[in-house]
Amino acid sequence: MLAEIKSDARSRMNKSLEALRNELAKIRTGRAHPSLLEHVQVDYYGSEVPVGQAATVSTEDARTLSVTPWDKNMVPVIEKAILASDLGLNPTTAGNVIRIPLPPLTEERRRDLGKVVHHEGENAKIAIRNIRRDANNHIKDLLKEKEINEDEERRGENEIQELTDLAVKKVDEIVAEKEKELLEI
Repeated sequence: MLAEIKSDARSRMNKSLEALRNELAKIRTGRAHPSLLEHVQVDYYGSEVPVGQAATVSTEDARTLSVTPWDKNMVPVIEKAILASDLGLNPTTAGNVIRIPLPPLTEERRRDLGKVVHHEGENAKIAIRNIRRDANNHIKDLLKEKEINEDEERRGENEIQELTDLAVKKVDEIVAEKEKELLEI
């Protein structure tokens, strides 16, 4: 019983860490990365699809993205979608290729993004603590139902706390890594 609770808590904490990584991947660091355009939707013959499904998105260099539509009629549609997105990017078209230069981040913008990174880290820690609380409540319920004794309860809560400490440490590492990435010029 305790092993199931511990396993469930570990799995949910790992999902929280993965969600944090996904949220931080959306934060632009000044480096060109194809995932920057993942959320930009284009009208591809009547249906809204991500840019990646209507074109090839790649990096030309550290500060330039290249978008090559599979159909040359899609060039102006994709360009409009990128301009309309909230990314603040200005694409330039050369034939069938759309190039998107990424402006370097200002110091003020880096600080703002650092605050966003911290906020996302705190949200992940809150989620992990909620998972700990749920697991401990399950353990207490088992004790009330006389399925485990007090020693097993104490050991179970200690193991859950160790998992929590490990997950919180990983959150701190992920946040520190992203902050370091933000501060690189």
